[in-house]
This record gives sequence, structure tokens and C-alpha cells, in this order.
Amino acid sequence: MKEECGVAGVLMNEEAQSDTVALQIYYALYALQHRGQESTGITVHDGESVRSIKGMGLVPEVYSREDIINLKGKVGIGHVRYSTTGDSRIENCQPLIVNYKRGTVAIAHNGNLVNGTELRNKFEAEGRIFITGSDTEVIAHLLVKELLHHEPIEAIRIVMGELVGSYSLVIMIDDQLIAVRDPLGFKPLCIGKIDGGLAVASESVAIDTLNGELIRDVKPGEVIIFKDDGFESHQIYKNSRSSHCVFEYIYFARPDSIIDGQLVYKVREKIGRELSKEHPVNADIVSPVPDSGITSAIGYSYESGIRYEEGLMKNRYIGRTFILPGQAMRETAVRLKMNTIADNIKGKKVILIDDSIVRGTTSRKIINMVRKAGASEIHARIGSPPIIAPCYMGIDMATREELIASYQKIETVKNAINADSLGYLSIDGLVKSIGIVREELCLACLTGIYPIEVPGEECHCRQLKINDF
Repeated sequence: MKEECGVAGVLMNEEAQSDTVALQIYYALYALQHRGQESTGITVHDGESVRSIKGMGLVPEVYSREDIINLKGKVGIGHVRYSTTGDSRIENCQPLIVNYKRGTVAIAHNGNLVNGTELRNKFEAEGRIFITGSDTEVIAHLLVKELLHHEPIEAIRIVMGELVGSYSLVIMIDDQLIAVRDPLGFKPLCIGKIDGGLAVASESVAIDTLNGELIRDVKPGEVIIFKDDGFESHQIYKNSRSSHCVFEYIYFARPDSIIDGQLVYKVREKIGRELSKEHPVNADIVSPVPDSGITSAIGYSYESGIRYEEGLMKNRYIGRTFILPGQAMRETAVRLKMNTIADNIKGKKVILIDDSIVRGTTSRKIINMVRKAGASEIHARIGSPPIIAPCYMGIDMATREELIASYQKIETVKNAINADSLGYLSIDGLVKSIGIVREELCLACLTGIYPIEVPGEECHCRQLKINDF
């Protein structure tokens, strides 16, 4: 699975130097690199005009020291991207910048619109031209259209009423910094205080990296207007429930992030403990599939009393491997990404902890590696329930036909991945581990029931209410 992006924004006060904003955003994006490794961009406003640098690749590859020094301004936004809509090309790099009659709009977006194609078709029928293939440009068209007739808050209110799906946005309207979170709060977004200003980011680790202080999460349906002396909150939508993505806690977010009040590390440790309670097994060691299985493996070890031992080592400096030709080279690519520590495995009964099984092909390759290293038994324990349905809210997961658990029984999945036993965490166990009531979570990929209307899918839709202004 892949997450599509991370966003960040910084507003420095009048006393701050004009060359600090780009540097702060650079560090924030570096902290959010795990959310997208395809492309990145930084856009700043110097009080008169916007300046931007975008490129394909990782944060330290795209920007030079000279680039950052020359991006001067008091306010800016940034983005790291993995594409879920739109091709992997420079035109789809964000922030997206649009010049219009009354000024300039720059947008960085984390999420995915269910009705993005419908809105795009409507605009194209009106003669509008699109440069990118991303949902972000749809949002930009909507926003610019309303800004011609309304002030920013009213324009955003109208735009939010048109959008169906997930979106955490950082927006610059000229030199005004704005944060927006969709009414169900699918994707994380938080605000913090930093030395000389304020910051907004997808995860609190970005604020930590800036040596800042987390203030709070942006609430579902909330719009935040940043000012030199603080920020204004406008609760555009009120809803009795939210739909926070469970895979932020299971996999996507960094363990040291606080997402909607929950420390991700503690959630994953509890996932491991719950796995141990639900699926105990007699074994010699508990071993993670790095990196996402590490914290849950520690929790399983604590609860079961079985020794934690690393049996796999990940190469954290590997790039893309899909360009390698032939099956033999693709098998080598698996070894490039991960290798066994044979002395820790040989002759032992191994409990192998992973965050999820999607198609099953990677799990089988990893288990075969561990078995070849001499493990006498391999018991797979998975820190999520079976994934049975696709995600339409911004996770590049798989189609229903590709999801092995959507059409196979657990015993069949166990055989397919070549494990001696297989245990998934239950939905109740997952909800208990996260510490948020079930009604506040999006479990669509685990249940097949969606919190918003998706054509052809079952929906348990929730009534949203727009505040009166």
C-alpha cells in the first residue's frame, strides 16, 4: 500500500527573517517523506508574488541549499507526493498554483475525491482547461470560481459543499495561509507553534522536527486562517461522527506522530498485545517485518512473554526496483529490500508480525525467505483485519479482485503465503487498540461499508450540517 502525500505550511511573524520559511518547510517535508517519495514542491509568497520549486524525487534530491536560501518570503506551503490520481510526472507536482483576476492561489492536497472525475467533466464541458490529472486542480478550479464572487471563508464553504471524498488542504490565497480538513476528517492535519510563527502539517512529527509545540488537530470540517498573532477557527461543517482512516494508525503515520490525540507508537504496541491475546502460539521468538511491524512485534512480545528477536533486516536506502527485468531480477529486488539474519532464525519457531496482507505476494516471498533461512515453523500474525474492499479515499491499495482476503478464506490465504498458521487482528481488537470509538473510524476497506456515497458500493452515509455564517 502507498499513501499519496503529505502537506505542510508555515507562517512566520514580521520579526522573522524572510529566508526562514522555505527552510522550515524543507525540514517539515523531510519529516513527512514517508508519506510520498515521488515528487515534492515548496511555494512561498514574499508579499508581492509567489515563487516555487518543484521536482521529481526525494526532498534532499530536489532542493539545493541555494534554492532554499533564494526562496524568500514570510509564508509558504509544501508537499510530498505519491500519485493515486494523475500520472507520475512533473505537471502533477504540488503545490498547484493558479493565477486569476484577483490574485494567486496555491494548494497542496492530501486525499482523494470520489466525485473528482464528475466535477472535472463538468468543468471541461464549460470549456475549462486542465493541465494536470490530479484532483487538486479540480479543487483549484472550484475555489477560484468562488473567489471571484466571495471572500475566502465563504468561497471555501461553498467549495466544501461540492467535494465528496477526503481532503486535508493547505492553501495560500496570495499571502494568506489557510488549512482545511474534510467534514469526516479522513486524513490527519494538525497545527503547531514554532519559533517565530505557526505551522500546519499532515503529522505532528513535522512540527516536532521544527522544534515546535503541537497545539491541536484541525477538526473535521474546520477551516483555520493563520495570522501573525495566532489563528482563527471557522467550523464550516458539524457532524456527530468522523471517519478517521484506520491505516494511519496501522501503517502510514510515523510511530512518533500523534494523530487525533493518539500516539501512533502506543496504538501499534497495543495492536501487538491484542494479537497475542487473540492468536497465541507456542514459539521461540517474535520477529517483525520491518519497519511497520516492529512496534506491534514488541507489543506481542511483551504480552506473550516470548523473546523479541529481529529475523529480517531492511535496506532503507533502496530505490525503485520495478525497472529490473525478468523474474530472477525481481526476486533479487526482494533481497535488496530485505535480508534474513539466519543465526536468529535457524531451527526456531518464529512468530512473524506484519501490518497487513494485501495481495499476498510480498508476504509469501518474505515467509519463503525466512523458511529458507532455517525457521522450523512460521506463524504469521497480522496487525489489521483482512482487507476485503478497495479504498476510494486516497490509499493506493488494490482492486477488489487483487485483494486476496476479499475472495479467499483465511485457511486459503495461509496456504497461499506458505505460513504454518495465520492470525488477523479482529476489528474489535483494532478499535480497542486505537482507543477511538468505532463510529469515529473509517473501516471501509475492512468491512466494505463506506461512510460516503461511492457508486456501486454499500454506504452508511452520515448527515453533515453546514454552519450558518
